[in-house]
Amino acid sequence: MAALLALRATLSNTRPLTRSFATAVTSYTPTLAKSLAEAQQLLRSQPSHYVVATLVGRRLILTPRDLVTVPRLKDVGVGDVLQLNAIEELGSREFTVRGSPYLPEKVVSVTATVVEHTKGKLEKIVKFKRRKGYKKTIKHKQTYTRLRINDIQIPQPSWYVKNF
Repeated sequence: MAALLALRATLSNTRPLTRSFATAVTSYTPTLAKSLAEAQQLLRSQPSHYVVATLVGRRLILTPRDLVTVPRLKDVGVGDVLQLNAIEELGSREFTVRGSPYLPEKVVSVTATVVEHTKGKLEKIVKFKRRKGYKKTIKHKQTYTRLRINDIQIPQPSWYVKNF
């Protein structure tokens, strides 16, 4: 009995079996713009930008000078400049503006240049019917268009232009 009491005394003097993982949280208050024009100014003050755009039904994160491969765009030629208008989000390291569902063209302007029309690797599809001696091989190359993202421009808000 004395040994059991001594064991309980040593267990009670050790550290607890459960630990507290609470850490000190520093307070962070984000900078909120009161208007869209003010948000544009905050974004213009940042050195680099990105956009989340919908291209051919896919959401892509794009930055300037990116090379993007999308399924073939039939009505464009090599060297054509495309204006992307389905921009969902514009951001930088510190600020982000989201559209609902898209941002208007007066907030952000993104252009892309068609670099090339290319084909993917050769895909072989084998069709056959069991025990009939029928076998057919279909070969196919998927066509793609490659785009170079030129520039992400954030125009000056109309209220910011001053007459000197």
